[in-house]
Amino acid sequence: MAAIVAENLSKRFILRVRPQGRFAALRALVRPERRIVDAVKGVNFSVDEGEVVAFLGPNGAGKSTTIKMLTGILTPSGGGARVLGLDPARERKRLAWSIGSVFGQKSQLWFHLPPADSFRLLGAVYEVEPKLLRERTGALVERFGLAELMDVPVRKLSLGQRIRCEIAASLIHAPRVLFLDEPTIGLDVVARKEIRRLIEELNKRDGVTVFLTSHDMGDIEKVCKRAVIIHHGEVVVDESMKTLKHRALSRKHVGVRYARPTSMDLPGLSPLKRTEQSARYEVDTNRHALRDVVRALAERGELVDITVEDEPLENVIEQIYAARSGAEAAAVTRGGSA
Repeated sequence: MAAIVAENLSKRFILRVRPQGRFAALRALVRPERRIVDAVKGVNFSVDEGEVVAFLGPNGAGKSTTIKMLTGILTPSGGGARVLGLDPARERKRLAWSIGSVFGQKSQLWFHLPPADSFRLLGAVYEVEPKLLRERTGALVERFGLAELMDVPVRKLSLGQRIRCEIAASLIHAPRVLFLDEPTIGLDVVARKEIRRLIEELNKRDGVTVFLTSHDMGDIEKVCKRAVIIHHGEVVVDESMKTLKHRALSRKHVGVRYARPTSMDLPGLSPLKRTEQSARYEVDTNRHALRDVVRALAERGELVDITVEDEPLENVIEQIYAARSGAEAAAVTRGGSA
């Protein structure tokens, strides 16, 4: 069963343009100018129950706007969505009992209160029976390692500690779908790793469907099984992480270091970076057999070290953005010349 379905989902904003120059205030009052912004343009995708999906895109691509429509915060301008069989725009209150959300830059915890008080307040908001609330809170405190934090005011918690409490708080009412918008933003390496482990555990142990946006490739590679990439309000890629990673396998990064200065130019292949004794190459394996490149480098001189690495997934996604932007620019140019 699909937990999330978006069908031709669109959102258009009409923004007032601030006039410039003399009598700007008067012009704004008498004849205000407006600009139409299509933040999301006919998006289509579905997420099955129990899936962990990365929803990716550059800043301004429409990710947060889409999540706000899926959670019922915004009403679509066109198309529609279903989350757990409910229309978020029309059945938001009913849907709230079955979904949770964590926004990395916005807190659902009360800043001056300890998490324990916020948990009790959220339990009352969601009408969780007191006995069940105590049991559920105890289980979350144990699983997330929050015992020492429960009586500390939120304002005194580190960012990593607060995010752990935020995720736990979003689970007080046992949601079936969890929306995470940049949950690891600003966290250090240790805290990010811990949050990823908790997300994986929620999915595997409790079967929670996770819809995640992040600019951190570690979140995506470690946690998600599928990626939906949006650019300028449109879905440009929807494929498994395995397929997305396969794009990276066609490019290899080869680093080499010699014992003494060596000529490192190869036929049809020049180093990206070089010194007298070392170099780094980007090898397109569709054009150059990797074994031939490694053999040629080994024959150039006395090797001290050689490394072969996959293309970083981050680079692959950047190339998808760039290709899409280039195609749009070409389309605009053709339209203008016509």
